[in-house]
Amino acid sequence: MTEPSRKDRLRPAELLGFCGVLAVFTGVVVLLSTRDIALAAIGLGITFIVAVMVVAMLLLTGKPKKETPDEDTSDR
Repeated sequence: MTEPSRKDRLRPAELLGFCGVLAVFTGVVVLLSTRDIALAAIGLGITFIVAVMVVAMLLLTGKPKKETPDEDTSDR
């Protein structure tokens, strides 16, 4: 069994970072428009959770990678 590449290991962190950036953007917009920190924090939290759920659902719909010929998964 081969070790996953660095790109494969960092992919979950990249996706969570993307969700975090979306959440912070929403929190800043809400904070600047309402001047209410509690409401901005609620918006930030809800946006983060929704973004994580949407990204997870989109990843589930993707096709898995094709196996290379040297990888044999059949039971002999």
